[in-house]
Amino acid sequence: MASQQKTSRKAAGTAAAIRRPRSHRANGGAPGGEAGNDIGLDALVGHAGYAVRRFQLWIFQDFIKTLATVDIRPTQYSVMTVIGANPGLSQMAVAKRLGIERARLVHLLDSLEDREFVSRIPSATDRRSHALHLTARGKTALAQFKRLAAEHERHVAEKIGKENRKRLLQILACFT
Repeated sequence: MASQQKTSRKAAGTAAAIRRPRSHRANGGAPGGEAGNDIGLDALVGHAGYAVRRFQLWIFQDFIKTLATVDIRPTQYSVMTVIGANPGLSQMAVAKRLGIERARLVHLLDSLEDREFVSRIPSATDRRSHALHLTARGKTALAQFKRLAAEHERHVAEKIGKENRKRLLQILACFT
């Protein structure tokens, strides 16, 4: 009994420790000193990696919410976009270009094949490889996904401003 209470308190403490504030002041604390939200971030406020990670979380959440009606995730969208722009690429080439582990890409391609968006065709030049193509259904779906992704990009521009979005893309271009 005592060990169960100890475990419950430990779990509650862990949950409280990982709660994040909804808004931040310059020093990392939340306005108004709300209980649990007045935790400062100290040096994290000046760390680019921390800010980029928080922005990435917001980006992914908005992308997933904006494309929820079509049930497509950011990585699936990226894979379909690259295949659509480069029909016949090998799985290895797609994985390398997008920085996706090969095993994860295989699972992802399986799910896209199950939805009849992508087909794997044995390579004419390498029996160990498959050429990736969008199906007719995949091409239609990708066109719809791109329209929704453009809506998501408008949300990004609303959040940070059009000029800041443009500058951000210029800054990050060396990583793509």
